Amino acid sequence: MHGRRWYLAASRACVLVLMSCPAQAGEPKEHSELAATVSAPFRATPAQRRTQARTFVVQFDHSEGDHTDAVDWRLILSGPGPQGVLQRVWSGRKRLHTGSATVRLHWDGLGKNRRPAPQGLYDLRLVAGSGDDRVEQQWQIAVERSTPEAPRLMAMAPPPALDSNSPYRIVYANLHSQTRHSDGGAALAYCKGAQEPQSAPYGPLDAYRYAQEHGLDVLLASEHNHMYDGSDGTNAAAEPFDAIALYHDGLATAAAYSAAHPGFLALYGMEWGVINKGGHLNILNGEHLLGWEKNGRGQLLAEVETPKGDYAGLYTLMRARGWLGQFNHPARSGQFLVDGAALGYTPDGDAAMVLCEVMNTSAFSTNEHETETRRSNFEAACNQVLAAGYHVAFSSNQDNHCANWGAAYGNRTAILVRRDAALSRDSLFEALRARRVFATMDKHAQLVFTANGRMMGERFDNRGPLRLAASFSNARGRQIAAVALFQGIPGANGSVTVLSDQASLSLTPSTGAHFYYARVTQDDGNLVWSAPVWVNQLP
Repeated sequence: MHGRRWYLAASRACVLVLMSCPAQAGEPKEHSELAATVSAPFRATPAQRRTQARTFVVQFDHSEGDHTDAVDWRLILSGPGPQGVLQRVWSGRKRLHTGSATVRLHWDGLGKNRRPAPQGLYDLRLVAGSGDDRVEQQWQIAVERSTPEAPRLMAMAPPPALDSNSPYRIVYANLHSQTRHSDGGAALAYCKGAQEPQSAPYGPLDAYRYAQEHGLDVLLASEHNHMYDGSDGTNAAAEPFDAIALYHDGLATAAAYSAAHPGFLALYGMEWGVINKGGHLNILNGEHLLGWEKNGRGQLLAEVETPKGDYAGLYTLMRARGWLGQFNHPARSGQFLVDGAALGYTPDGDAAMVLCEVMNTSAFSTNEHETETRRSNFEAACNQVLAAGYHVAFSSNQDNHCANWGAAYGNRTAILVRRDAALSRDSLFEALRARRVFATMDKHAQLVFTANGRMMGERFDNRGPLRLAASFSNARGRQIAAVALFQGIPGANGSVTVLSDQASLSLTPSTGAHFYYARVTQDDGNLVWSAPVWVNQLP
């Protein structure tokens, strides 16, 4: 994850004298990037029930601890509702000290014209920038000046599984994490950020054990593809055999662990690419190590050469080999460029890319109690992916670099596998190809979205009326604060808009292609996103 230092081919002096390349001055490290988050209580405390006042905490972190540049930021409160008016704006400039800074903002519950903010759901949007880094985050808060009414939702019973008559059951996964095979795997007491590649104590086997002990059904160790030489840059002395052998050792470890632990699926893959003028994506089922770096003798430190930044070429390779991908923590600009367009569409990419991370926890969280407050929302970027024409479902992962795989927060990627099939690579990847997925910030939540009875993830032709329906339940009894049904046009590169604030709706779409998805806001502020359905409306 995050920004990066790149090297040109190793110089002869580097090979002969140092045997590995040092950092070139001024080049950013792989995780050299600004992170900005806002923690906002979804509800006011009982003591503030009358005023609805609360405190917002804005946190800035830069993975390079000596980074001291100033961050310009704005926090914008608007509402109630998605088309609500601008209520309040806070802004400022904050200089980082030892790579981090915190701003605490007390909101008195007053909105526009200093009048009490009306009851309803509000959007809180953070925009922060430092140098070339730009971060946007958006979350919701509730103002409750009377007892709220929950939208009517069809019950999904019995929790925590789908109805026994359903052909599907849910498995909860974390499809983004690192171990010592790249820059993760650090002991919690010493984990302050990304590790030097292959220096930390904990590897894939430790990660799978930890994840299973903490209740996950699936864990993907997704190692940075360019760190198998043991370097954040290019190790001129590295041997291709060693890099390739380490990748295949990870594949073998995952297969052996899965075989020895029925009911848990250990996956091993790679996080391909760089952030700076690039973009990270996970290849979930890649059988060969991909890369572009070469050692001092010009030997490729991978099995298959994939030029850095060539996303169109990578998509073509992935489609040809049946490999599945996930857009990791996408940004709306400067990433996944195709013909100069950010998040650019190709038919091969559409076939290969099945997921888009809509929400992550901090990559460097050391939290083991599922209470991490540094969380990032990428819904706007994922909507841009959908509007470009990609058929992706939303996912929610943790990008763990510390030894807390799946424990930082209760968020999961929830996958509907066939009930009559054992949990395996085949059954999981079949479900991912069908986009039978929902993303949740609460591991106890369940959400199914249908269109004329067709399951989320499906693509179909339709004539006449279309009935959209969201079904939700929560095994711990959480209730609904709000529901939103969204609509967009695939391939139009336009806006994704709210269609309804009800759980079900009947409409007759205009002729042509459409996509729809549901988002539920729980009464604790946690969000749950369904996969879209794609409808081609016939005349």
